Amino acid sequence: MPATFYEHEVKAGLKNKLKLSAFIDGLVSKYLKYVQTADLSYIFCSDHFLLDMNKNFLEHDAFTDIITFDLSESRKAMQGEIYISVDRVKENAKLYKTTYTDELHRVIFHGVLHLCGFKDKKEKEKKIMRENEDYCLGHYKKELEK
Repeated sequence: MPATFYEHEVKAGLKNKLKLSAFIDGLVSKYLKYVQTADLSYIFCSDHFLLDMNKNFLEHDAFTDIITFDLSESRKAMQGEIYISVDRVKENAKLYKTTYTDELHRVIFHGVLHLCGFKDKKEKEKKIMRENEDYCLGHYKKELEK
C-alpha cells in the first residue's frame, strides 16, 4: 500500500509523491522481506505542533525534525505515522548546507528506516542510520532521473 502525505497547516512542497511512495514501498521490501503490506502516513507540520507532540507523547521538551510512531499490530503488516517539522527541515538544510528538497527526503527516509528497525541513539547506530539515509537519497535521486 502506498505511503500517504498530509500537510497540517504548512506547505511541504513535496513533489513526485507517487514515485516517492513507490520508492518507500521498495525500501520496506528491501529491509523487511517478511512485511506483506505497509501503510505509512507522513504528516508535515510546524515546529510548534511537533514540539507539543514531543512533550505530550515522549515527554521531551525540545524541537525535533521527526517523530515516528510504529502502530504495527503484526510483523507482516507495517503501519506507522511519521510527523515531520517543515520548519526544522528548512533550518537543518541551511545548517548542513544542503537543499531543502534533499533534507526533506533524508528525513522522510529516516522515518521509514526507524520503522524498519534502525536506531540512532548511539554513535555507531547514528553512523549506520546516516549511511542508509545516504543510500536511500542517492538511489531515489537516480529514480527521479529516469
